[in-house]
Amino acid sequence: MHIHQEMDLFEKLNILTDAAKYDVACTSSGVDRRGDGKHMGNCVAPGICHSFAADGRCIALLKILFTNECIFDCKYCVNRSSNDVIRTSFTPEEVCSLTMEFYRRNFIEGLFLSSGILHSPDYTMGQIYQILYLLREKYHFQGYIHVKAIPGADPLLIEKTGFLADRMSVNLELPTAEGLRKLAPNKSRKRILLPMRQVQEKRAENKYELALYHQAPRFVPAGQSTQMIIGATPESDYQIISVAESLYKKFELKRVFYSAFVSVNEDALLPSLPGGPPLLREHRLYQADWLMRFYGFEAGELLSEGHPNFNMLLDPKCDWALSHLEEFPVEVNRAGYERLLRVPGIGPKSARRIVQARRFGKVDYAGLKKMGVVLKRAIYFITCEGRTMYPLKMEENYILRNLLNVKEKLPFEVQTYRQLSLFDCGLDGTEEGIQLKKAMACRI
Repeated sequence: MHIHQEMDLFEKLNILTDAAKYDVACTSSGVDRRGDGKHMGNCVAPGICHSFAADGRCIALLKILFTNECIFDCKYCVNRSSNDVIRTSFTPEEVCSLTMEFYRRNFIEGLFLSSGILHSPDYTMGQIYQILYLLREKYHFQGYIHVKAIPGADPLLIEKTGFLADRMSVNLELPTAEGLRKLAPNKSRKRILLPMRQVQEKRAENKYELALYHQAPRFVPAGQSTQMIIGATPESDYQIISVAESLYKKFELKRVFYSAFVSVNEDALLPSLPGGPPLLREHRLYQADWLMRFYGFEAGELLSEGHPNFNMLLDPKCDWALSHLEEFPVEVNRAGYERLLRVPGIGPKSARRIVQARRFGKVDYAGLKKMGVVLKRAIYFITCEGRTMYPLKMEENYILRNLLNVKEKLPFEVQTYRQLSLFDCGLDGTEEGIQLKKAMACRI
């Protein structure tokens, strides 16, 4: 039932910011653009919505839907057409007014604009274009803007919008075409991938024009991203990270976001989640995604058909290392950068520091700690001048027990998952012993 009534701007803002909270693909990093000193705003590359940038600043985006009306009936979406919820839409001028007023008050540094599908994809994309055109040309807003490209919309509208936005994203929604047919019958994988391909090709063309003419307008300079809902359909972690890997390689995406399924609708096709959203699984997928993007790992190294899901008790890098003990220990004074990256507790920054420090002398354990190496994980997999930090056994069970004793810093949402100490009591029949057996079972 739709009840049409006049709403003031504050009421619309309450409804449409709440409706936008399930879209997590709102990174504000990826582009630098200085203000010209005459108009409003600037854009600095580092930063994530409501997080901290590399320079220590807190970045905030106004995250809203243009409308929560939608012609589609996706089973998992709170804004699906069959739901009896209060519906409203902004006008383009209202979105511009909110963005400028929030910016003037120093509440935000940019805009993240998504939308339901109002009337048709073309109509919705046209309204989004109108908002960006007004912000850039009428209000001279030079801050960060991230918008959604609407699958099925006229490619010309997407192209015109891309010249005004910093980042665009097209939500993949679900990891597989089969899941999409089951839960989002109005959408198709082919239709979703078309605007992704368009953005990729236009960005490549735009880079060539910039190199040739130096003054061509920039098209989606911060690149594109996407989002997958995790846990609504029965895909394994291996299938999910394989899809992500394919998207990075074939479409040159900047980010793939993973959103733990939140049950907001009653539907026989949706899974029941007595334990709540699978937040720890989402966390492991983000860790694996980081390994693929920055550590040189491939999906097939982290998981396989025979081992399709991540171990919830260990981060993916430690789990991989335990499965490949033949590659360890690594001598930090001789190993190359790529090999150092494979060591749990050593990241890109600390690996670079090790390589640089070796030019001036031998690296020891005290030096590794100062370089940022997490020794409580790394000590089982490295040597310094042929020696371990203290006597250790290169045995899987021994290392696993000690790694489980390390209290991993989990995101706030999943901190209810307690990491276990195996030294408080014996293993047989105790909770710790049971958890060790579970950890070993996950690795089989």
